[in-house]
Amino acid sequence: MPLRRGFFFWLLPSAVVLPLWLLIGWIVSDAGGWALAWVLIVAIPSVLVGQLVLTLLIRSRGTVRHTRTVSWWDAAGVGFWHVLTIGVGFFNQAWFWPLLIAATVVFFAVFWSSLRQLLQEAGPSVILRRYTAAADRGRADPSVVVLEEKRDPLR
Repeated sequence: MPLRRGFFFWLLPSAVVLPLWLLIGWIVSDAGGWALAWVLIVAIPSVLVGQLVLTLLIRSRGTVRHTRTVSWWDAAGVGFWHVLTIGVGFFNQAWFWPLLIAATVVFFAVFWSSLRQLLQEAGPSVILRRYTAAADRGRADPSVVVLEEKRDPLR
């Protein structure tokens, strides 16, 4: 529970810390001018926007807002993506491209996982429940009470 709660609070600051790490990693590794252009034009904006999107998807779920903890899938996926992003920031010639490809793939996997969890938690919409409740009334359990709202036509 403390680990998942820690990830909940880490989501927003990581949107700033990870792009900053990519810039610091470029400085420390002395990667060159083209790498700086890649960091400034592609890496920093994509990591910043990607992390903000993940934060929005994860924190939009009611259970996450209520308990202030992310799911184990979120913690594992986001943690793995952050480790890969930190690895990309070292600009190691031998490992740069495999780490970059792996980080991209893991990001999209975490994105779809978070989106799936959000849609599962949201469930059917209110409009869908309103119209299907009337159709299922004959097959419904007698212990279930369905209330329908009737509007006054004069109002």
